[in-house]
Amino acid sequence: MSRGKSIVVRIQCPETGTKRIDTKGNESVAEFMQKVQKIFDLGDIGWSVCKSREKKDALRNSRAKTLDSYKIKHGDMLFLFRQQSARPGSSEETPMDTTQFSTDVVKENDVDLLLYKEDGKIHRKRDEQLCHHGPSGKCLHCVPLEPFDETYLRTCDPPIKYLSFHSYLRKLTSGVDKGKFANLENVSCKIKEGCKEHPPWPGGICTKCQPTALTLNRQRYRHVDYIMFENADICNQFLNYWRSTGNQRLGIMYGKYEPHKDIPLGIKASVAAIYEPPQINSKNKIELLEDPQEEAVNRLANRLGLVPVGWIFTDLVADDLTTGTVQNFRGNVDSHFLSSEECIMAAQFQNKYPNPCKYSKDGHFGSKFVTVIVTGDQNGQIHFEGYQVSNVCMALVRDDCLIPTKDAPELGYIKESSNEQYVPDVFYKDKDEYGNEVTQLARPLPVEYLLVDMGAAFPVEPIYTFHVSDTPFPRENRNPIGEVQDFNALSQYMHQFTPDSFFKAISDFHLLLYLSTTDMLPLKERIGTLLEAIKTSDESMAHHFKKSEEWATVEEMMAAHGTVSPGLKREGSYVGPGASPLPPIGTPGGLWTCAHCTFHNKPENQNCDMCSLPRQ
Repeated sequence: MSRGKSIVVRIQCPETGTKRIDTKGNESVAEFMQKVQKIFDLGDIGWSVCKSREKKDALRNSRAKTLDSYKIKHGDMLFLFRQQSARPGSSEETPMDTTQFSTDVVKENDVDLLLYKEDGKIHRKRDEQLCHHGPSGKCLHCVPLEPFDETYLRTCDPPIKYLSFHSYLRKLTSGVDKGKFANLENVSCKIKEGCKEHPPWPGGICTKCQPTALTLNRQRYRHVDYIMFENADICNQFLNYWRSTGNQRLGIMYGKYEPHKDIPLGIKASVAAIYEPPQINSKNKIELLEDPQEEAVNRLANRLGLVPVGWIFTDLVADDLTTGTVQNFRGNVDSHFLSSEECIMAAQFQNKYPNPCKYSKDGHFGSKFVTVIVTGDQNGQIHFEGYQVSNVCMALVRDDCLIPTKDAPELGYIKESSNEQYVPDVFYKDKDEYGNEVTQLARPLPVEYLLVDMGAAFPVEPIYTFHVSDTPFPRENRNPIGEVQDFNALSQYMHQFTPDSFFKAISDFHLLLYLSTTDMLPLKERIGTLLEAIKTSDESMAHHFKKSEEWATVEEMMAAHGTVSPGLKREGSYVGPGASPLPPIGTPGGLWTCAHCTFHNKPENQNCDMCSLPRQ
């Protein structure tokens, strides 16, 4: 019996989520209802509390009856119903439908809006041996299956290990209540703010504001089911950095989210371009730097109909240069899939790009941002592996609870509580030497509990959102290896195309980024027309842009530029922080400033080292 003992009762409200109320079994229902009214900020009338979702066994506001009389025990869930008028004069109580969080507030991805409209059923053909009905009938052996049917998913070749996110949503909304109370709740590892029952941490904590302990289970669904690179050239040009230097490289993948037909209600990330942000590279380390152009890149991608869909990095070590093989040191029994540091970075990216979702009161749940690692497979060939980290991992990293271990890359570590931070206990389930399931404290934590994997490959027929030329425009932030985006590179790149191939020439993501961010070119105001032409594949619009005054100015500059040696040496071109003081212009040995690009040149130069235009 709970009489006289403190208990915690949970109240679920579709509008404000689930809240806990501290009470006692011998407390009167009237006293309990006053607590409900206060914690949910309710009026005196227009609401009720029931023991079931079907609005049965409503609690009557009585001072004579206690919670024990309704057999309410510690941990029980009760359901709060608000009164809504379904029609004029009606007083019918209707639970609020959490499947209809305002889509005016939550702007979901186009692929989500498309999948909401799909049936999602797995249709089966009539079995000639088992089906004993006509061609238009249906029976147990041929009736369409739900997209979350686990038996069907296991029998696929290869088996489908994870539900797609929209299959998971259909499962949540498939019950008797049709998802009236389906609510995706983001995990929080922080103390709830605003509690006045105790001093701030480390002074105290209570059950109302204390985050609950977590027991990790492998996530059963994934937000993205497949990663498709439109063509091999996208990756080859990215990998050329490693081929020429031996150093690892990181890039941000831009593309679209689209339906993936091979998995029920699945989603694929289709990659059209890889942008390479500022970074410091070595053979076994990548240090990502702050990117002053990040906003400009995202703005350009948006105008082209693209979004950031993931990040990609290499972990390649050459094995045999004569055969072109690479070493395999990931994914075997003695190694790991992703290191704890890589999992943490993946979680940081996923938190940066959350997944808009109307089923969450926060307006977002999880992330579609994927991780691709380029490494060696068991045959020594370059191999692409796709991952995401779980929503729980995102929460652990967001709330600064997960850190890497020093010596074992496959292990993470949950921080211990300190005077500065309260950290909830985190557990995971493992098997001991006898095969029995045991619960372990996640200090340390195998990061495989935080991973969700997916395929990453190329289509049978290549797709080209952007044209691939014989000599592509240089990639950004490759100056240390001699690949420089400047007017000289622009002139050389355009020189390989005939005038009637302008649309092909201009359909290069990296070239468009250069054109839209370079101050020396008069294109910023008019480049929107060009981007729209490429987004809609409108070649006539692109040629109309070619006739504009702004592009005519660029062509005149390239004509004056003439042919420039690819080996042009740019000595003394660095004028940023830490550079040597410049001699005063006009004095012996003084520099002259280019009237076109403002570059500082040596006095003996008659043409600008940056843009190659003549001195004026």
